[in-house]
Amino acid sequence: MSAALDQIFVHAKRWLLSWIAGAPNWVIQITSSLINIVALLAVFLTLFALISVLERKILARMQNRYGPNRVGPFGLFQPIADGIKMLIKEDIVPARADKIVHFLAPVVLAAVAILTLGVIPYGRNMTPFTIDGGILFFFAVGSATELAVFMAGWASNNKFSMLGAMRAIAQMFSYELPLIIAVLPVVMVVGSLMPDRIVAAQGEYTLGVVPRWFVFTPWGAAAFILFFVSGLVESNRTPFDVPEGESEIVAGHMTEYSGFKYATFFMAEYLGMFAVSGLAVTLFLGGWHAPAWVLEFVPSYVWFFAKLSALLFVYIWLRATLPRTRVDQMMNVAWKFMLPMAFTCVIAAAVWHYAGRGLRGWLWSLLVIVVVYSTLSILLDTRRKFARRVYRFAE
Repeated sequence: MSAALDQIFVHAKRWLLSWIAGAPNWVIQITSSLINIVALLAVFLTLFALISVLERKILARMQNRYGPNRVGPFGLFQPIADGIKMLIKEDIVPARADKIVHFLAPVVLAAVAILTLGVIPYGRNMTPFTIDGGILFFFAVGSATELAVFMAGWASNNKFSMLGAMRAIAQMFSYELPLIIAVLPVVMVVGSLMPDRIVAAQGEYTLGVVPRWFVFTPWGAAAFILFFVSGLVESNRTPFDVPEGESEIVAGHMTEYSGFKYATFFMAEYLGMFAVSGLAVTLFLGGWHAPAWVLEFVPSYVWFFAKLSALLFVYIWLRATLPRTRVDQMMNVAWKFMLPMAFTCVIAAAVWHYAGRGLRGWLWSLLVIVVVYSTLSILLDTRRKFARRVYRFAE
């Protein structure tokens, strides 16, 4: 039943391509790619509209206030109202700005986010673009994000925009290292850079109940946490939204943007969040596999988007809970803690593999993680840097 439902999209695509069955191969390939892109945009733009209103409602619930509740039933038409508002708002460009680069920056950022979504397997035989080096492609294309941010800051001809862009690029470079290194253990263990093979390697179950997802190994759990935190920084999400600290540097590299260009930045941020979360699901949470063998009757894409929704909820939960960090604290964590722990995950994965991938390897891998974590915790102890806070009140 599940496999039959998964093939609905495959059959629909074949039916559309059958209309041009006699066309040259290059026409069929281009048409197939366009179908994949349109389907990808339809799914994730709908998800973007949905998450934009759900985030505001969840934040309102957590902060004991009202969320959007005026436009449409339960405020569900709020994304449509926001889109119309952004479309009709005046597009203001500074007089001395580089107008071409100013226009291209949000376009490049959104294009990069959409391209990274194309190599993630969303279900059984549901990878939009299947390539051998899918993980490498993801990070190679995703690294253009820094270029788009720099374009936005430099083209605005505004010192606040440029300062915000430089801070954003600094934190992206700092956390991109642990982000990529946290992926290496999975690539080493599976022996492939292909997302479909990584998902297939996590498709078995112990006693038909416990899934063999990499997150259930010591090195996988540590790498998943490092990957998730680095993804928060790469997406400029709270508590790491330093480049957009309104009280410090206005709105960062988006200071001189308004109207639909600003909305494009906003959309690209969410699409990047979807891409990083989707890759985390693929690498550590079993991709589209069910959490138990008896649940395999549910369509595979349902499980993928359920896991993706759980990670997105954690993003929103953290935004409602944690205050913004200082930039020096954030950089210290990246270089002094997360980077050594990411390399430790690589060593722990190697120990787990060569010890037989059983209980013995699990325990040795856990020992490596605990020893390095404890050592870093002692060496980086910051309690001595802070005195007890004493509150004094005027009499």
